[in-house]
Amino acid sequence: MNDQTLLNHITQLVEEEHTLRAAPTSAGAEAERLRHVAEQLDQCWDLLRQRRAKREFGENPSEAHVRDVGTVKRYEG
Repeated sequence: MNDQTLLNHITQLVEEEHTLRAAPTSAGAEAERLRHVAEQLDQCWDLLRQRRAKREFGENPSEAHVRDVGTVKRYEG
């Protein structure tokens, strides 16, 4: 996955998140999907930051990998 593909996926997830937040609230499936979208966004942003950091320091950005949700959620920002 290259940076542009990753950014396109982030854009799609953000659009879906906005759609879910704008919809009338119904607990259950929509809330679960919103949680899942938020987790995917965290992972995608983390992967993009990894790729950019590797590139900045002369490493191969393709060696970056998706980290598990638990790891990404523990980051302070």
